[in-house]
Order: sequence, then structure tokens, then C-alpha cells
Amino acid sequence: MHRFFFREVPEYFPFLLQGAWITLVLSLVSMACGLVLGLAVALGRLSPYRAVRWPLDAYVELWRDTPLIVQLLFIYFTLPEFGLTLPAFWAGVAGLSLNLAAYLSEVFRAAIVAIDPGQRQAALSLGMSRAAIYRRVVLPQMFRATLPTVGGYFIALLKDCSLVSFISVNELLRHANIVIADTFDSMNTYIMVGFIYFVMSFGSARLIGLLERRLTPRHQRRGTAMLSDPKGAAA
Repeated sequence: MHRFFFREVPEYFPFLLQGAWITLVLSLVSMACGLVLGLAVALGRLSPYRAVRWPLDAYVELWRDTPLIVQLLFIYFTLPEFGLTLPAFWAGVAGLSLNLAAYLSEVFRAAIVAIDPGQRQAALSLGMSRAAIYRRVVLPQMFRATLPTVGGYFIALLKDCSLVSFISVNELLRHANIVIADTFDSMNTYIMVGFIYFVMSFGSARLIGLLERRLTPRHQRRGTAMLSDPKGAAA
């Protein structure tokens, strides 16, 4: 234990942090792409045209019903056979984004359907276009309602990024394997890796909670406070 804290942590922890930085960048880029693609797929699946809905339904089922690692390996190793070669990092982004978008599309679609149709009818009666209704009425409510779920997916994405080590992306877990190959000390290395993952996930959860409170209307925050502290509200 003395050797772990005074030799291995100072020597290898900065190297693991370099991998953690790649993991964080990969997660943020994949989340941004997944959000945009997931919203586009959700809107497409609400289309009245079957020619639009059916291919998108097939995509969602295919990417939700196959393992993420298989998708990553297919993109990185099989697509070059068809003339499409991606660098390891961007192959990881593609796989993670497509997988995430399939799940987020269901979340977004359910949130859009749950919005009271009367709000859209009222907006139409005021002369708003359908695009303006989505931009000013539907999407803001959808994003507020889905923020906790999207945040949970982002935390899961941070951990799913460990799978891109199988396609040679130098993220946190791959850096850990390099350290283990050098020290033959898997237990202490994985302790450091687990600590780094915990800090990233815990920090992300706190930031998401702060963003959720900032986006919640003031009267709803007051209502939540009254329910959680009825004596204080009565006073």
C-alpha cells in the first residue's frame, strides 16, 4: 500500500488522466452528435409518411438490438472492406453516436407525444407556423422533460467509452492496460481507473442536476420545495 500511494500514483496517475481526457472528449462529441441525430430520428418517426418512418424504425431496432461492441467492430474493421475507412477516434464517435441516437430518439419521441396537443392548436390559432411551434413550444418542453434521462445516458456513455479500447482508441481503459503491462499490478491500476470514472460520473451528475434546476420554471421549484419542506412552506 505504501508503494501504491508513494510510487505508482505519482508515476502513473497523470498518464491515466491523459486517457481520461480522451474519454471525456469522446463522450462530449458523441453526446452532441447523438442528441442531434436522435432528435432528427424522433421527428422523422413522427412523420405521417411510411417511407420516412419505416427506415428509421428499422435503424432504431437494429442499433438497440445489437451489442455496442459489435457495432464498433463493424464500423472500424468491416466498413473499410466497402471503401469507408475511419480513424479509430472517429469510428468510436460514429458507433457511440449511432447507438446513443437510437435510444434518445425513443426518449424524445415519447416526450413530444406526451405534450398536450391543445398547446399546438392554440399556437396554430395564433398564426404560428409548424416550424415555429416546434422551436418555441414543443422542443423547449421536450428538452426540460428529458434532461434527467439524457443526463443518465451521458453518464452511461462515459463508461461505455471503455469499449473503444477494442478499436485502438487511447482512452482511459487502454491507458490502464498499458500501465498494467508495465507494472503487472492490475488491482491498484484498476483502483485508480475506478476512482477517475467515479469523479467524472459524479461531477457530470452534479452538473446535470444544476442544469435541471436552472431550467425548471421558478413556480415549479417553489412547488417542489413546499412538498419537500411543508413546515417551512406553512411558515
